[in-house]
Amino acid sequence: MPLRSGIYIVPTHRWYIERTVWLIAGTVLLFATAMAALVDPRWVLLVVATGLASIIVALTGFCVVGNVLARLGFTPMLGRPDWKPGQPYFLQTDRWYLERRIYLAVGINLSVASVLSLVLSPWWLLFTGFVGAAMVWFAATGFCIMANGLYWLGAEPRLAPLREPTAPVDASAGGHAPA
Repeated sequence: MPLRSGIYIVPTHRWYIERTVWLIAGTVLLFATAMAALVDPRWVLLVVATGLASIIVALTGFCVVGNVLARLGFTPMLGRPDWKPGQPYFLQTDRWYLERRIYLAVGINLSVASVLSLVLSPWWLLFTGFVGAAMVWFAATGFCIMANGLYWLGAEPRLAPLREPTAPVDASAGGHAPA
């Protein structure tokens, strides 16, 4: 993967299925983390369930929440190309693009941190809370720290990052932008 520069920001012009899933999952993570820290450590099992669901989405493309959102009228941006309203929603799984890698990495990190919070130290809940906050931030702003790290390392996004408009290049002017 070639290194690249710039900032990767997903489209935020509408609430599509994947963006709404990130918001819901982040909210669930924040709630479950707070409950595990303040009420009963077993609430971390909801964090584990969220992490496992994220891994399943990455590996199979099937997302329970995504299918509920599709039934509610949301449309996907990363769904299979032949998807039509009324059909089950599946994330595209033809290659390991950036957004799919995020689902896998988040799922693994959440699952490991959750287990560590139960067997080693409840301080690991800070990590699951951070991931939840980052997912809500990602859904709200389109910016994700992990997505940018993968982007800079050369992972190809399927959602086109927002770019600053550039001046057109005039080939007759020697490849320079017109003044």
